[in-house]
Amino acid sequence: MGLSRVFRMERMRADSALTQALRSRWDAEATAFVFPWGHMIPSLEDVSRIIGLRIYGRPVSGYTYPCYHDLAERLLELPVELHYRFLPLLEDLGEVGGYAWGAAFLAHQFDSLGASERQTSISGFFPFLQVWAYLHLPSLGRGDLARPGLVPIARCWDSLRDSRNLGDQLERLQEAIDSYPHLDSYLGEGDEGQPWLVQARPYFGRSVWLHALNLVLPLHLHLSQRSLGLRQSVWAKEQIDNWECRGKAVKSDATTDDAYLLAYALKYGGKVYKSARHQVDIAGEVTSLRALLYSAVQDREAAQRQTAELRRELERVRSTGAGGASSSRAAGGSPSLLEAQLAGAVLRTEEAQRHLEERERDLQLTTEHAMDLQGQRDQLQREVRATQSERDQLRIRAEAAEAQVAEETKELAALRVQRPPEDKEEVTRLRAELLAQQAVARSLQ
Repeated sequence: MGLSRVFRMERMRADSALTQALRSRWDAEATAFVFPWGHMIPSLEDVSRIIGLRIYGRPVSGYTYPCYHDLAERLLELPVELHYRFLPLLEDLGEVGGYAWGAAFLAHQFDSLGASERQTSISGFFPFLQVWAYLHLPSLGRGDLARPGLVPIARCWDSLRDSRNLGDQLERLQEAIDSYPHLDSYLGEGDEGQPWLVQARPYFGRSVWLHALNLVLPLHLHLSQRSLGLRQSVWAKEQIDNWECRGKAVKSDATTDDAYLLAYALKYGGKVYKSARHQVDIAGEVTSLRALLYSAVQDREAAQRQTAELRRELERVRSTGAGGASSSRAAGGSPSLLEAQLAGAVLRTEEAQRHLEERERDLQLTTEHAMDLQGQRDQLQREVRATQSERDQLRIRAEAAEAQVAEETKELAALRVQRPPEDKEEVTRLRAELLAQQAVARSLQ
């Protein structure tokens, strides 16, 4: 059936902190993780190597039913209360092994990662995402290679136990990812004992459409090849043809990463950081906004030049044909085709120029607002430092008052021992003074 290797896997402990840290960095638009160093995407090769699911064959395409009760009772002869989305594909067990279940699994995983951030975990098969992180981000130190040599790779690993509370784990993980030393490539795993990789290999390193019934999502491997371009398609037939042609091989003509990293910084700015230390990066946001504003000004100036050039050309055409066109206009004729085309082009460029001017104004206002926020933050930091200084002074005074209370307590104890029982006036006075000093000390804490 193509699922037997998954069924043989040992049970793995869920690492909620790791899965939450990863899902907080998922960009649903790009269907990719967004890290400080760039995009990272779980691939079909990852699915094939980590859990051994078949990634080649017929796409798992189709539609879903609002209710599966009747179908489940007919096929399973059992009353059920759950919705079995893939149950229709299991009606003919002889055909089950021919489907690309691994691609359907990856589409479902992407869809789950893109769900509401209010969720604290992801649905689906969490061991895949954990082992993917163990292999590609080993410096995080979350995995334990407990059973080396087993295949698929997920059988080798377990999650390390962490006794800290979830909040502390998550914060430490976010900080570790924000300052990750380098980007690890795939860890040189061999093909021994994995015969399914032979037929799966043609799908490695290709951008394809992933099918899971009526869910079709793109696998944008080209993003990890230093490109921000997104390709869209609205026809299911095109998507299925894309799968049957094994997608498109990922290629890159770029000689450096500069263009990609610049576009990446402009698109995401400081949002790539998630730890508390990097959480408020207003200066980075201001820098990104200024770069966007500069680009918008250039675009607007280029549009202005193009509009002026088209207007000059239109005037030239009108003046050139004015003599011959005057008689035709008097007779009710139409302007020349070239003149009409130029007039339409001028209108379009003017409209584009207006849009660019609006975008420039919006960016200018946003940049000014961000700079105001930066000023407010700096003022708040100064106030916090002043408050901390005042708090330190109060703590010093409180410690001094506590020391004085301790000294007077000793004196009172000595008076109780040394003075006769009938001499209580001095003891009462000292006790009242001691209580007053204790109240002052408490108020200063």
